[in-house]
Amino acid sequence: MGYSSVKQKLLDRVEKDRDELIHFLRGFIRTRSPNPPGDTKEAAVYVTKYFDAKGISYEIAGPDPDKPNIVSIFKTKNQGKSLILNGHMDVFPVRSENGWKNSPWGGEVIDGRIFGRGACDMKAGTSALIYTYTVLHELLDELNGSLVLTVVSDEETGGRLGAGWILENISEVIGDCCINAEPSSPYTIRFGEKGILWLKINVRSKGGHGAYPHLSENPVKIAAKIVTELEELNEINIYYPENLRRAIDEGKEEAEMALGKGGSKVMRRISVNIGKIEGGVKVNVIPQECIFEVDLRLPPGVSKEKVMKRVREILRSYAGASVEEIRYDDPLWSPPDGEMVKIFRENSRILGIDPKPIISLGGSDLKFWRKLGIPSYYYGPTNNGMGTVDEYVEVEELIHIAKVHLLSAYDYLSK
Repeated sequence: MGYSSVKQKLLDRVEKDRDELIHFLRGFIRTRSPNPPGDTKEAAVYVTKYFDAKGISYEIAGPDPDKPNIVSIFKTKNQGKSLILNGHMDVFPVRSENGWKNSPWGGEVIDGRIFGRGACDMKAGTSALIYTYTVLHELLDELNGSLVLTVVSDEETGGRLGAGWILENISEVIGDCCINAEPSSPYTIRFGEKGILWLKINVRSKGGHGAYPHLSENPVKIAAKIVTELEELNEINIYYPENLRRAIDEGKEEAEMALGKGGSKVMRRISVNIGKIEGGVKVNVIPQECIFEVDLRLPPGVSKEKVMKRVREILRSYAGASVEEIRYDDPLWSPPDGEMVKIFRENSRILGIDPKPIISLGGSDLKFWRKLGIPSYYYGPTNNGMGTVDEYVEVEELIHIAKVHLLSAYDYLSK
């Protein structure tokens, strides 16, 4: 059987298994795994029962029994590279079902869309990877090297109990390349991601009665001024390596499609979000303290040190203001013209779409592999309602993503 006919056989297999893939995702959505709190036991049981039915071995690993990680490895008889498939089970929480047209845990199929929390982030992508692993498990004799599947917990809260832990404790999951199916849209391949810098800023004062503003500064008013000045951080100049700059320029139009209008501009700059603020006990009292938390996303090409220098310069103008760093993840990227990018693009073109490599605005578990120098990329469905009401994935995008990952993993391990 020739190369092209092998691919056609795999594409036909996905079409044949279309209903099975949709059924699996719908059941996966119904297994509640909001994070926080991050309990994924029900979701893990769902996945392992599927493996049991397929005769696939696996192990459960991790430091927290409420946040299990599933690792499955198969090695072929032939020497070759090791490919890692990585997906997560946890999803954003649902504070209230108000505003949802359908239950966030229903997995309903309506007008070609599958609805529910985690539908696009990332139970659709994880389902596609599980399916890819299952099919390739049947084709051991046609492959070289090894394939590793990691279905992890804790991604939505940083991943240190999930992907971070397994990389530190299971050497086989390091591999030569890692692919993932986080929401990206079929039109973009994410070869890097912005860094995450979370800060807590505290403003203190003497405080007092609200009718005596001449006796004490108001920390809430000072905090408001600081917030305004912090917005200027997005004007810091960013230096991009040449190959990274070329890729970002090439993918500008696709970035707008995938990230929304203005997304390509945000991708190139520091973003500033004030996510939480607390201050005051009563309307007629000058607070003694105001605390707010800032989420900064740093593009590749800017250092934390450069950003923190500017933050401290701003705070020096305000007596009683201090800053604490509460989280930092480096901005990391893999070669935008790497082998797997070329494979992804080639296989997506077969299906009529030529995705472009761009930088992700949000974080992912791929940071753990990238820190080790492992080329890592994700290619997944469109972000439709991620983190908000009526999250969904298009059925055709689910099928497209499954096809591209299956063909690409096959290509990588058959060379």
